[in-house]
Amino acid sequence: MKIFLILVIVALFNGCMYVSGSAEGETPMHVTAIDVGQGLAVLLEYDGRYAMYDFGPDSVGVVDSLLARGVDTLEWVVLSHNHRDHIGGFMELTGRGVFVRRLYVGPDTAGGFYRDSVLRVARTHGTPVDTLLRGKNVILGVGVECPHEECPQFEVLWPTSYMRVGENRASVVLLGRLGVGKVLLTGDLDTVGERHLLEMNPTLSTELLQVAHHGSAGSNTLSFLSQVSPKYAFVSVGAGNGYGHPAPSVVRKLNLVLGDSLKLFRTDLQGSIRFVLSPSMGVLH
Repeated sequence: MKIFLILVIVALFNGCMYVSGSAEGETPMHVTAIDVGQGLAVLLEYDGRYAMYDFGPDSVGVVDSLLARGVDTLEWVVLSHNHRDHIGGFMELTGRGVFVRRLYVGPDTAGGFYRDSVLRVARTHGTPVDTLLRGKNVILGVGVECPHEECPQFEVLWPTSYMRVGENRASVVLLGRLGVGKVLLTGDLDTVGERHLLEMNPTLSTELLQVAHHGSAGSNTLSFLSQVSPKYAFVSVGAGNGYGHPAPSVVRKLNLVLGDSLKLFRTDLQGSIRFVLSPSMGVLH
């Protein structure tokens, strides 16, 4: 029997929420693209535990958004690379009542000011900091009620230990798995990074894709999108941004790969977007 991700649309007053079906008795994973304007902040939740991939820019209320959702503890935060629109919000954690158990960063060689500011906040809070490289794994929700092999696991696919990279190309790429449900988080990975990623992972595929670099034409080649072959994709992007994101050419490619424009979601049009990945069989009808 085919196991897949199902999405059912539910309208919310503060944005839109997209929820998958889930078999009785199983625990799904929630993936929420928080509307942070021109930036990226993805909230992950499994069985009452929370984590973040990127933290959005500063001064857009990411911490307030977490508190409004009842999130006061994050098991971990992964910051993909050192650009302000991805890590600035982390600098606003001090004194705000959200505790981070562990911070993961990549080997980005650029962005010294923002990197140093983030590390200063981590030191102030006593948060351990580790560097993520290809081959490592991050787990969400280990405990008696969640055996290691049943928890959501996020495999680090990029960058590698033997290449020095900076800026967008340094984005930490995670492939999250729960059962057979998969989500690919790409940060701002560029076309060269996409090519390396496919060379090292020739069978890479996903059900849910975070569209790289806010839908920039400098990312999202047709060969990459065709290979990963997502069923659903989301773009975190600011309304009326000066970059023209998402690029019309990328939207066309995504619609072609997805097969239906309704399977492409955008925070500039729909606000915060929530997906629920079911680890087993869902029922469409």
